[in-house]
Amino acid sequence: MKFPRITQFMALIMSLLASSAVFAQTEPVKWQLNMTPGVTATSANAYDAHMIMLWVCVIIGILVFGAMAYAMIKFRHSKGAVADTSFVHSTKLELIWTIVPILILIGSAYPATKMVMAQYGADHGAEKDEMVIKVTGYQWMWRYEYVGEGVDFISRMDRKSDDLRQNLASTQAEIADHTHYLREVDKPLVIPADTRIRFVITADDVIHSWWVPALGWKQDAIPGIVNDAWTKVAEPGIYRGVCAELCGKDHGFMPIVVQVLPKAEYQAWLAQQKPAPVVEAAPVVAPAEPVVAPEAGTEAPIATPVVAPAT
Repeated sequence: MKFPRITQFMALIMSLLASSAVFAQTEPVKWQLNMTPGVTATSANAYDAHMIMLWVCVIIGILVFGAMAYAMIKFRHSKGAVADTSFVHSTKLELIWTIVPILILIGSAYPATKMVMAQYGADHGAEKDEMVIKVTGYQWMWRYEYVGEGVDFISRMDRKSDDLRQNLASTQAEIADHTHYLREVDKPLVIPADTRIRFVITADDVIHSWWVPALGWKQDAIPGIVNDAWTKVAEPGIYRGVCAELCGKDHGFMPIVVQVLPKAEYQAWLAQQKPAPVVEAAPVVAPAEPVVAPEAGTEAPIATPVVAPAT
């Protein structure tokens, strides 16, 4: 008996899984089937761990459902199969299906724990932070403060996206013409490449969550609590994210854009953002009155001493 539809479906699934890395971009794309490998060591580790566990699950699924399908087809009632009521227990099978999952869990727990420890700086070989950025969530915008640099600004969704979403007369052609509709901002967060950056994240009103998939992590922004995370992006580029915690009616309209620049370009950008130094004006000094010298042949007047009256 042949099952052409099932065979075609399984072939499609396997081809999609095998080519999933092709669809894993730094930005989400339509019909994307897999997580992004990202642009940081953290995201790469998470992607590798995800793919290993995915294929472990695929293999387990093939074995389990393959055995079920074989049993249903081979021993179906229409072929005269009769149940063996004498078989009730197998210690060997129970040991196998107990020990194997335990080994799989132990094998996956070690790299996962190591990855989490590295993300939060718990490993003893962690690098020193080279700069700190404070991120504060508001309804519905982000504030970025470059600690120690005197630079901070608000980042909102760009005006064109905001106008298009609120204008009921906007056409699909107009929306499609805006390449990053609902995912663009007026001022992106700019950071240098190949630099370890510590983010301290909080909120001013309700709970938000700062998430850029390409960085490989997300962190909740909670009022009154400061969470932290770090990143180090090797390659310059533009990476987009969103608020990942429902925070009100405009939750879907507070995008995140991170622009990574080479170090020299970043320093030039940072210098432009800093306010110009205030130069204090020099105090105005009144000119001294000129001293007139006496004419030749004349004597200078002698000042009359002032005598206090006798008491």
